[in-house]
Amino acid sequence: MQTFLVLLLIAAMIATVVMLVRGIVAFLHSASVEARGGQPSASALKSNQMMQKRIFFQAIAIVLCVLLLMLAGRT
Repeated sequence: MQTFLVLLLIAAMIATVVMLVRGIVAFLHSASVEARGGQPSASALKSNQMMQKRIFFQAIAIVLCVLLLMLAGRT
């Protein structure tokens, strides 16, 4: 059980890093577009969406850490 949770935790951490990088890239692209003026672009909305997904994966990683710590405390 602990091995499975550790694998899930690693997957959640990798997904968090991937979403962070994608969000930063989308943010940098949208920042250059918005510097020219105008409404939020599609890339700005995509950046926001990537950062929301990052927060979701971080929450999953935290829950998995708590579960692992609870299981480790029982043994």
